Amino acid sequence: MQFIKHENGCTPDSLGISHTDIPSLTSGQVLIKVACFGLNRADTLQRQGKYPAPAGESDILGLEMSGEVVQVHSQQTSPHAFEIGDKVFGLVAGGGYAEYVAVHSQHLMKVPLNMDMPQAAGIAECFLTAFQALFIENNLQPKQHVLIHAGASGVGLAAIQLAKRHGCAVAVTASSQAKLDLCKQLGADLVINYKQQDFADEIAKHWQGCDLIIDFVAGDYLNRNLKLLNIDGSVLYLAMLAGRYADNLDMAMMLGKRATVKGSTLRSRHDKYKTRLIKAFSQTCLADFDSCKLVPNIDTEYAAKDVGKAHQRLEDNNTMGKLICCW
Repeated sequence: MQFIKHENGCTPDSLGISHTDIPSLTSGQVLIKVACFGLNRADTLQRQGKYPAPAGESDILGLEMSGEVVQVHSQQTSPHAFEIGDKVFGLVAGGGYAEYVAVHSQHLMKVPLNMDMPQAAGIAECFLTAFQALFIENNLQPKQHVLIHAGASGVGLAAIQLAKRHGCAVAVTASSQAKLDLCKQLGADLVINYKQQDFADEIAKHWQGCDLIIDFVAGDYLNRNLKLLNIDGSVLYLAMLAGRYADNLDMAMMLGKRATVKGSTLRSRHDKYKTRLIKAFSQTCLADFDSCKLVPNIDTEYAAKDVGKAHQRLEDNNTMGKLICCW
């Protein structure tokens, strides 16, 4: 099969198509002929040598894909058994940038009605991460106030939709008017250009405070986030684009707010956790893609051979939603 080869530390333009063996199945897995795969910042970090694949998982890049079931292990464990020919999408811990990938059947979902493969490839990682952030890591309640940094990212756009669907007020930060307009289109109530406005000042003008802040930035954002929190509010970190260290943490403010500050990842979670997460998301949200109450947020589709261009755009922060590559 073809796959996208990388070397740790390589540049985006070094990514290229190579060949390897089709993966064999283990108990509970199905083999997917990949139609499209989604790009994530974890992929760029892995390519840079900063985020290795979990032990025992494929070293090939890629955490989500869509495609067709072409082989089923005799000991399939999914309660809704997949059959050859089923159109599916889902999570993998590695191996998505390939023509074929072996996937735990419990980590797959059927492609929603009237949805094409590129759209389906852009759902799993961002919507599951957003769902986890809002409803698993936090017990988000209707009418609460949520601030989402990097609102025009794939996860940010998914989180806007899920929070609004739940009856919450949503504010976002982003770097351009075009990104803010997209966030507004998907339901954001308050949009803030962080290059031109101080988000803490803007939130204070409109809201009493925030109950939940989802942050991809880290660095010096921590104290500014804490300042905005309501009592018993939470800050959830999903990335650290501005750096891994938060200098001069104001402990008095954190204690006074009874704030919860936590971090979360998805890729490194164990299989049983991912199974529970996907089941909860499927039961709660999947039907809303059929009715278009939830929509995938696709920025651009690329041919697989042009994956390097897509990586460069992701690293340049020049995206609004998901970048998708198709074979």
